[in-house]
Amino acid sequence: MSAEFAAKVFALVDGTDAVGFSGLFAPRGRMRFGNGEPMTGPEEIAAGVAGFFATIKGLRHTVVREWYAGADTIIEETVDYHRLTGDTVTVPAVTMFHVDEAGLIDDFRVYFDLAPLFA
Repeated sequence: MSAEFAAKVFALVDGTDAVGFSGLFAPRGRMRFGNGEPMTGPEEIAAGVAGFFATIKGLRHTVVREWYAGADTIIEETVDYHRLTGDTVTVPAVTMFHVDEAGLIDDFRVYFDLAPLFA
């Protein structure tokens, strides 16, 4: 994949655009947060991501390192989560995704510890 596509992914997430983000997924594309249950398909992904967005004021990703190999992308990042209480918590994370032949995400995984966000 490309750095431009990854930037689009993070721009939609940082803009808390759950529907726009889910539109990047294939019809049977899957998304998994850490050890949570996978969400399958754009509608389920949009609902799950919107539910998460409702628990925060906003967020901002900062890319630390990125790797691209064909249809696979791995990004190490820090994420500033703006809590509903007004303060901010920064959490390290790794996002990995794969795109299908049509350029749509068919597998998306985020690895992070959200305990500091909800502490």
